[in-house]
Amino acid sequence: MSTGAGRLVVVRHGETEWSLAQRHTGRTDIALTAAGEARARETGPRLHRLVPGLDVGLALTSPLVRARRTAELADLRAVTCDELVEWDYGDYEGRTTHNIRLDLHDPDWSVWTTTYGLGESVTDVAARAARVLVLAAPTLASGADVVLVAHAHVLRILVATWLSLPATRGASFFLAPAGIGVLTHERGTEVVSGWNL
Repeated sequence: MSTGAGRLVVVRHGETEWSLAQRHTGRTDIALTAAGEARARETGPRLHRLVPGLDVGLALTSPLVRARRTAELADLRAVTCDELVEWDYGDYEGRTTHNIRLDLHDPDWSVWTTTYGLGESVTDVAARAARVLVLAAPTLASGADVVLVAHAHVLRILVATWLSLPATRGASFFLAPAGIGVLTHERGTEVVSGWNL
C-alpha cells in the first residue's frame, strides 16, 4: 500500500428500497429512495466537515446508478470504476439473510462464509478491491485524497484489504447507507481513522 499522506475516503451510496428492506443488492441496478437522495445531497458538506482539509485528487464511483447518483448529489466529479461494483450475490440476489436461512434450514448461513450459490467469492471481491487500491496509490502518494463511492460489502472488503486482513473480516465493518469511512496511515501502518461517520 501507499505510504503517502493522502487519505482514502469511502462513501456508501444512499438508501434504496432494497437496503431499507435488508435485501442483498448486488448487481440489480435500483435507484435511491427520496430519503436516500436527500442524504446523498448532505454527503458533500458532511465530507468537508468530517474530513477537514479534504483535497480530492481522485474520485471513483461504482457504475451502478445508486452509487453514481450519490456521487453526483455529493458534488463529486467521480470517474466510473467497474472494480467498485457490488458483490455478485448470485442465487441470493434480492433476498434477505433471514429468508435465506429459513429456506436453507441453516440458522448460521452468511454471505461471508457460504461456498455455494454466489456469483463471485469473497476472494474475488477482495481481488477487485486490491486493484482499486493500486489505482488509488499514486494519488495517495502525492498527498491528495481519494474518494470512493460504492456499496456496503465491496467497501467492507476493501477496508479489510487495506488493513491486510482476510477478506471475510469485512463482516466486522458495518457501513450504513451514506456512511463515510476514512482510511489513512499512522507511522507507515494502514489504519482506519474514522468509520461509519
